[in-house]
Amino acid sequence: MKTTLSHALGNNFLGASPLWYKQAVIAFLIINPIAVVTLGPFITGWLLIIEFIFTLAMALKCYPLQPGGLIAIEAVLLGLTTSDGVYHEVIKNFDVILLLMFMVAGIYFMQGMLLFIFNKLLIKIRSKVIISLVFSFTAAILSAFLDALTVTAVLISVSVGFYSVYHKVASGQSANNSHNHSSDENILPVNQKDLAEFRSFLRSLLMHGAIGTALGGVATLVGEPQNLLIAKVAGWDFIEFFLRVAPISMPVLACGLLTVIILEKTKWFDYGAHLPENVRNILKNFEAEESKKSTTKHKAQLVVQGIVAVVLILSLAFHVAEVGLVGLMVIVLLTAFNGITEEHQIGHAFEEALPFTALLVVFFTIVSVIHEQHLFQPIIDVVLHMPTHSQPIMFFIANGILSAISDNVFVATVYIGEVKAALDAGTITREHFNTLAVAINTGTNLPSVATPNGQAAFLFLLTSAIAPLLRLSYGKMVWMALPYTVVLSVVGGLCVSYLL
Repeated sequence: MKTTLSHALGNNFLGASPLWYKQAVIAFLIINPIAVVTLGPFITGWLLIIEFIFTLAMALKCYPLQPGGLIAIEAVLLGLTTSDGVYHEVIKNFDVILLLMFMVAGIYFMQGMLLFIFNKLLIKIRSKVIISLVFSFTAAILSAFLDALTVTAVLISVSVGFYSVYHKVASGQSANNSHNHSSDENILPVNQKDLAEFRSFLRSLLMHGAIGTALGGVATLVGEPQNLLIAKVAGWDFIEFFLRVAPISMPVLACGLLTVIILEKTKWFDYGAHLPENVRNILKNFEAEESKKSTTKHKAQLVVQGIVAVVLILSLAFHVAEVGLVGLMVIVLLTAFNGITEEHQIGHAFEEALPFTALLVVFFTIVSVIHEQHLFQPIIDVVLHMPTHSQPIMFFIANGILSAISDNVFVATVYIGEVKAALDAGTITREHFNTLAVAINTGTNLPSVATPNGQAAFLFLLTSAIAPLLRLSYGKMVWMALPYTVVLSVVGGLCVSYLL
């Protein structure tokens, strides 16, 4: 009975994850207490960061919440941070948590309208280069005035819609049947090649769109959470922020869009896949069938979704309230006017966002360890003691590297605080402070596209429902983001050096 029970406990631990993965997580949990005693909290803190990134990299083997959560709990127990420290990080980022809880759920109730619009775009635009540019540029514009996570939620929602439509047909199921699009067991052999090509097509569109959120997000005060933080410290309004960052953000946007064209033409880094003709026809037929089935009630729902979408854009553009609260308003309006009044109907909208919200709180525990153990302090000190003329580019590089492995909001907070302290002490001039503030903003926004943990929107994409469907792993995201990382970092760095 003992052996059977221990065997069952071993099988239950992290469920269906591979045995080597379970052993790795157990090894981390055993090594960390030993490391605290032998190597000290500073080295152990860096070890925790590496372990947490490992759990993100293996997201398709096991959702990172469980292994990452165990590591985070151990960090608190080992005294590398405190529960109060974690709570402080969570409160500091509460606007992001509100956004995830309500805005992503709000987008769920707009699926009908989004699928209708993007389906028409996919069918009518046959050029992969043009549709890729549309995704990237639209994501950039929307992110500049809305929020990168909101835009990413839209991209995910649309992609899941397209994928499920084709997957059902490719499995030989009729439109009326319920269907599990996460399993390929029933895919007809004749459709397997088209499905693989369609996955590749959607992967490339999602990555172009995700990078687009970074291209637009860097440019305005509301584009990313750290932008607002930097603007508050610097005392910049919307127009001043845009004008100060424009010497970097505009050339980077142009080069980013040029990269879209080059990647699609050359088919490098797993880009260039086209929409198979069979899939196009199925999506076309789906649109025709939906049009036939469209009742007055359905049309009225689309009209309501369209009106609420306009209200959403205006509310976010003019920042009438925190993004999450706007999302809650969207949920109330769409459910009230479209007759969605049962609890279980509303509950489905929160399934996508809440696991990621929990993961983000675990991530803030690791950020709290970084803060408590001053893991970035040596790098900050080195940069601050460099000659004045080389500080902007070094701030850009340091912020980019640290943001790629931790949290760009946290990195921006630390650096802008240090620079403001230097300004208040009279160590640097106001003009030099403005230059460094721009370097910090662009550094936390651009090179951080290198890894999924570099930006919340990328992490959301990696852990979303669409990632396993499209075989979009951590490694695949890093590989597909690599050309953009090089272009955005090099162009951004040159602009910081010569145009500021």
